Amino acid sequence: MLSLEEIFQARNRLAPYVYHTPLLHLHALDPLLGCQVYVKAECMQLTHSFKIRGALNRILQLTPEERARGVVTASSGNHGRGVAYAAKMLGIKATVVIPDHAPAVKIQAVRDLGAEVILCDKPKRFAIAEKLRDEKSLCYIPPFNDYAVMAGQGTIALEIFQDLPDPAAVLVPLGGGGLTSGIATAIKGIRPETRVYACEPARIPRFTVSLKEGRPTAVPQVDTIADGVATLCPGDKTLPIVRDKVDRVIDVPEEALLPAMKLLLTEGKVLAEPSSTIGLAAIQSGQLTFRPEDKVVFVLSGGNVDFSLVQKL
Repeated sequence: MLSLEEIFQARNRLAPYVYHTPLLHLHALDPLLGCQVYVKAECMQLTHSFKIRGALNRILQLTPEERARGVVTASSGNHGRGVAYAAKMLGIKATVVIPDHAPAVKIQAVRDLGAEVILCDKPKRFAIAEKLRDEKSLCYIPPFNDYAVMAGQGTIALEIFQDLPDPAAVLVPLGGGGLTSGIATAIKGIRPETRVYACEPARIPRFTVSLKEGRPTAVPQVDTIADGVATLCPGDKTLPIVRDKVDRVIDVPEEALLPAMKLLLTEGKVLAEPSSTIGLAAIQSGQLTFRPEDKVVFVLSGGNVDFSLVQKL
């Protein structure tokens, strides 16, 4: 299992490279969401996503021989960009397998960092990346199902506590579970009374299904505007952590996602991906309520938004 000590070690390892992102109190949203609204702006992180934390923490621990062979990963976009950025910084060759209908801004960002991009159907990306790993002896950097990756993501919680010692709750976007596992492990290790809510798209309820089944269970491929949390199956490492350390998994309806993104942009003046605003959508859709005095942190996981999506708002 992931330990709190590993997350502190990750913080020390990453400190020279990543930003301590802002924790913003968006006062204008307080009366609209019924609580004190704080956002952890990972959309302002290097590569405009939290993913650089886990990817870099994992890559920094590779041996010189492993670095020389190069790395490969599968990604919906943001993790691939994090891997590509870390690889470029360390002089490592990177290959990233991305769904062909991922936002163009994410695909181009990976290419601009010098990584080789392989486009494919979304359900095939992990199998293709693993095949490349085996055929070319590359080092695979998992997007979520890896303790070093989770530890890197967990450093977000350490920064939250530095800036706000007593949050009532933290709401986290839930995809494959790496971000949630890291943050939940840190929160429950430091301040167990802070509640952790993990929010996934109702169209792809892979954790709700898997928790009922008691094992990682894949759900059917369905499109969602929250492409950053569109993984179809939890990892065998992330599922037990989510089960044990998350207070509640919330399935958020698709129709609530764009209004939440619009609310954040128009009233909070922060631009973030629909995946990032899924916690706001959980409250707007009535699935979660707080008291006005509750300090609630919403993790904004990324800000790589295609302008065509902004037009839809």
